[in-house]
Amino acid sequence: MSDLLQPIFTNWQPEHTRDWGQAPISLSHSLHKHTLFSFDALAELIDNYPREHYALVHMGAQGSARRTWREGDIGGLKGQQVIEAIRSGRMWLNLRNIGRVDGRYAEMLDQMFIEIRDNVGGYETYGRTSGILISSPNAQVYYHMDLPGQSLAQIHGKKRVYVYPNTAPFLTPEQLESIALYEVEVDVPYEPWYDRHAKVFEIEGGEMLHWPLNAPHRVENLDCLNVSMTTEYWTEDIRRNQMINMANGILRQKAGLAPKSRATSGPGFWAKAALQAGVRRTGLLKQMRKAKRPIEFKLDGARPGGIVELQQAAE
Repeated sequence: MSDLLQPIFTNWQPEHTRDWGQAPISLSHSLHKHTLFSFDALAELIDNYPREHYALVHMGAQGSARRTWREGDIGGLKGQQVIEAIRSGRMWLNLRNIGRVDGRYAEMLDQMFIEIRDNVGGYETYGRTSGILISSPNAQVYYHMDLPGQSLAQIHGKKRVYVYPNTAPFLTPEQLESIALYEVEVDVPYEPWYDRHAKVFEIEGGEMLHWPLNAPHRVENLDCLNVSMTTEYWTEDIRRNQMINMANGILRQKAGLAPKSRATSGPGFWAKAALQAGVRRTGLLKQMRKAKRPIEFKLDGARPGGIVELQQAAE
């Protein structure tokens, strides 16, 4: 077993239990003190991280109206060089499925959800995954929403997180259906006036955010290197909502029908559950989803924070 700090949540209050899943909440945690999140440990992790489990993304500047989202490769750099490149650039590295790569992080995630279950009262989860995000000073993550349950634990640095209501116009059933069908979360429309309705948090190491299911959110790093851990998970209720998103999307986009119900129980729900299961078995969903984004650049080992366009590198 890894040397987990006990407990992970250091100041759980009755209002956190009351508001879990109902409103955005901020919790205190001890993960930022763990040796697995030291920069030396993170660099070693990057050194050996499987290519299929990471994404390196170059983002646009904060406040830019045009969404820039380009994927790249670390280009054979060592972990310390990658961290310095991110510190000097405008990008983020997502080490996905960290528990599959290193079992110590899986133990940490299991311990976190044991504590959540005990505090919330039998909150049973499955399909839990976590990732580590290492991101540049002043980088941003665009307005988007996610289908599984989510939380964000800040480890190093500071960031500003905007969490929006999970109701129209900030979120519509049609948008949820499209995300379920096509798996593209960042194509959701955003208007600056939405910010007047957001709950805004500035978090640093030792703070974690959790928000209601599907709540749209966006992130702005402050002027410092950031490291965060993200978690995703499923419950029976979340799974049923996902089945409805999928089925209603199929009815709306492929059958030309306008679904009137989002019920997650009863005969109508089970009919929709069978519909989406049947479509998934046919492989049609894979054909509907957009092609994976191409790898357009690699990190420049000679210029920390610089990138080399792969087309130019090949010439």
